[in-house]
Amino acid sequence: MRPAPDAALRIRAATRADLAAIAVLHTGAHAALHRARFPGVPFDAPAEHTRRYDAWSRDLAADDTPVLCAARHGSVVGAAAYRRRAGAGRPAVTLHQLQVDPGHWGTGVGRALHASCLRAWHTDGFTRAGLDVLWHNHRARAFYAGLGWRPDPDRRPAPDATHLTLTLDLATAPAPPAP
Repeated sequence: MRPAPDAALRIRAATRADLAAIAVLHTGAHAALHRARFPGVPFDAPAEHTRRYDAWSRDLAADDTPVLCAARHGSVVGAAAYRRRAGAGRPAVTLHQLQVDPGHWGTGVGRALHASCLRAWHTDGFTRAGLDVLWHNHRARAFYAGLGWRPDPDRRPAPDATHLTLTLDLATAPAPPAP
């Protein structure tokens, strides 16, 4: 059974005005993920925030990387970025980032961002998508598996890999209806 749509949640193109909020939520999500594995490491230190800010700033400036944000009651609570690339043996589109503020995990923000990405990919005619997920991020791996993503058979992880490459066949993953 699908959850009822969240009337307060809006997905839209991100702007430079959203950059600070996106960097804060990404830093918080990164810290929440890693605190359990590495207690006492300051993953939400100012240097981490600056690193996230700079990375999202580059994405917002890139012509081949659309950036979306999810806002609830006017506050940015999630963001996604994907790269449109062509290349031999690689997906034409790569989900580069999908981040949700930890206070909004499990509330449909990630699914709404993913659905918006799927609609855009279908509109642009992509037939395959890819992403890399941290090997130890079981929450994200389960999230993507539930949306139809599967390990890429052409990109098996090395024995010491930190990431797992997933792929989504867009021909079998129909575009969700517009909200």
